[in-house]
Amino acid sequence: MKICVTSQGDSLDAQIDPRFGRCQYFLIVDTDTLKFESIKNPNIDAMGGAGIQSGQIMAEKSVKAVITGNIGPNAYQTLQAAGIPVVTGASGSVKEAIEKYKKGELKTAQEPTRKTKFRMHGTKI
Repeated sequence: MKICVTSQGDSLDAQIDPRFGRCQYFLIVDTDTLKFESIKNPNIDAMGGAGIQSGQIMAEKSVKAVITGNIGPNAYQTLQAAGIPVVTGASGSVKEAIEKYKKGELKTAQEPTRKTKFRMHGTKI
């Protein structure tokens, strides 16, 4: 199965990046073979919409799950719309997170872990 793990580096030994939309790298990993593709996140410095754009990349890559530390509401909704489950709260190395996922030790998030700070018109909530 092909999944995405947010990473601070471009290898399986790198640490999980706790951010989704602005993570440093996306590692697209085959959970059976551990072969992977490393993608430097093009949205890391986006002015806005980083989570949505990153979610669209995952849909284009046809991943079956995303493993990350935290996820905001826009990215969460984008991934949900694409039918991609999100696993949050991951830490340690990418390889460790994949092993925990395969053993069923990581659980799918039922809601975003980050809340928006601003409304559409820029007023604080």
